[in-house]
Amino acid sequence: MRRHSCQPRADWRTRVEAVGLTYHSHDDGPYWDESACYELTADEVNTLEAAGNTLHRLCIAAAEAVIENAWWRRLGIPTIAVPAILRSWERDDFSLYGRFDMSYDGVTPPKLLEYNADTPTALVEAAVAQWFWLQETRADADQFNSIHERLIAAWRRWAGQTIHFSSIKEHAEDEMTVLYLRDTCEQAGVKTRSVFIEDIGWDQRAKRFVDLASQPIECCFKLYPWEWLWHEEFGAHLDGAQIQFIEPTWKMLLSNKGLLPILWELFPDHPNLLPAYELAAPLGDRYVRKPKLSREGSNVAWVEGGVVLEETGGDYGEEGHVYQALAALPEFGGQRPIFGVWMVDHEAAGLGIREDTRRITGNLSRFVPHFFRWPEKISPA
Repeated sequence: MRRHSCQPRADWRTRVEAVGLTYHSHDDGPYWDESACYELTADEVNTLEAAGNTLHRLCIAAAEAVIENAWWRRLGIPTIAVPAILRSWERDDFSLYGRFDMSYDGVTPPKLLEYNADTPTALVEAAVAQWFWLQETRADADQFNSIHERLIAAWRRWAGQTIHFSSIKEHAEDEMTVLYLRDTCEQAGVKTRSVFIEDIGWDQRAKRFVDLASQPIECCFKLYPWEWLWHEEFGAHLDGAQIQFIEPTWKMLLSNKGLLPILWELFPDHPNLLPAYELAAPLGDRYVRKPKLSREGSNVAWVEGGVVLEETGGDYGEEGHVYQALAALPEFGGQRPIFGVWMVDHEAAGLGIREDTRRITGNLSRFVPHFFRWPEKISPA
């Protein structure tokens, strides 16, 4: 594994906007950063892919244990959501995608930091922008990236139906992500409609959700956390309504950091897991404290020697915390990369790398593209 300094394309902003990445910069600088890239080996790519597939299986097994043991309180799941989760699990409702964030140094096995299983972002940059970057700068190389093709293939099972796509208003990154996913759905031949979360209505007479045109919403992709949905005005109608959401209700079990201690409890010393507990004591004075439902690195604290060395702000924490052993993050000239392995239709499909000088990756951490080359075949003498 190597980090290279690169000369950004002269018109890189225009180029990434042309392929749908409109959220490429913020007030502190670039979010999409092609002044660097990571070179992996084929073996390292295979290792990350295998880790993603393994961790997904472990998470499914842990979710089943939560259901069998009624460990709802351990995940901070509200009572109102339990019946819907159980029905969704029994139906095996369709799950489109998710993203594992891992630490990896190319030597020791990748370690799970968290599973963004409900509303993962950084998708357009991983699936599209870095692929076009590769074609224009290193056409002779390859990339761990079949995300786009896998998404289209997954949507094809919805042929003949209409899917609504929803996010909150005036959120550029979320709108970009939803627009891209809607495009992949239409490429699969599925009809789509758009409705903002704020505009979802409830038809009391027909007992169904509707959009602003009073069209029934029978299936809805929503880039909006499940734990927030229950508190919306229409939340009282979620349980038992004739609607299927993507991601499904059962994904509440996987998108919760409360699952980390359960994973360690069920699979102690697994090479792809870090020790994690519901109390800090087993980890001594070195650990990361994470709220069970935080997103984009909010309200996370890095503790060493009993001292908080780094901590991020935010509005999470009332739901409780988990405590995870410190990950051995690699450093390249002061930059610490996190490896995001994308899952599509239950299989590892690609990689996105984000880096920061801080130990805690946040919503302003930079996305950096990657590539690898297949080993040369040696012709027999």
